[in-house]
Amino acid sequence: MRSMTGFGVGEALLAATTDAPFSGDKVTIEIRGVNHRFLDVRVRGPSQLPDLANVVESLARERLSRGRFDINVRLDGSVLGAMVIDTDRARSVFAALRTLRDELAPNADVPLSLLASVPDLFVPSIEREGEALHAALTTAFDAALKSLDTMRLREGLALAQDLIRRLATIRRLMQTVTERAPQVVEVYKKRLKERADRLRVASDVEIDAGRLEQELALFADRIDIAEELTRLESHCAHLETLLLSAEAVGRRLDFLLQEMAREANTIGAKSQDVAIAHAVVELKAEIERMREQVQNVE
Repeated sequence: MRSMTGFGVGEALLAATTDAPFSGDKVTIEIRGVNHRFLDVRVRGPSQLPDLANVVESLARERLSRGRFDINVRLDGSVLGAMVIDTDRARSVFAALRTLRDELAPNADVPLSLLASVPDLFVPSIEREGEALHAALTTAFDAALKSLDTMRLREGLALAQDLIRRLATIRRLMQTVTERAPQVVEVYKKRLKERADRLRVASDVEIDAGRLEQELALFADRIDIAEELTRLESHCAHLETLLLSAEAVGRRLDFLLQEMAREANTIGAKSQDVAIAHAVVELKAEIERMREQVQNVE
């Protein structure tokens, strides 16, 4: 089980080529994760390479499942300072100028100096090395993700231990309710008999024993919480299994805790006993605390 909160950083050197000897230049990726209901990825990279954010976002969406992730990409070294002419763009612009010249002033010169005013004609040389950049980005991202997962697993272990302790508290409260439930019927039976005896003495009317047994049976059926306790224990067992899983279980944990809260509410609604009512209040409070915790579980 992993927490959604964590931080990871990874680095990778850019592979040097004949045209772009990026000696010592490197890519650094930082990933910060916080809790979120769904997957929310936000990437910030160098303004000179706007397409770089899309590459990193694709990597993130392939390998992350739930949470909000702020990813910062940094290129260190001379890589962004090395500028080259976008020759394809220059040829296209110059050809367009010559075509316009032929149409408007066939004998006029088209000086190359006009190209100096063309925006984005000079680009970082790194844009010419797509494969090298992609390889470095992938390596750096993998390293950052590994670092992030180490922290998230550590946080997840702490969350799991806390949830296991709270689950043990829930089971103790359930045991209290289970042991107390049969006594509620006995108390009601005693109270019903006392009322019948008082009525018989006060009005000299004989109470039908069969009617008393029917009333007692109806009461016992109305307050019966055996099914709710059985389902609650089943949810606890399933939850305990999920806490030991290495998969993304946050949503399933949240669903199970919603179901546990529903069963606890039903038990509280059926409760005719102060001791059970107090136990149910504590039970619901503990379930709510667990729900707050699992909001940070992937």
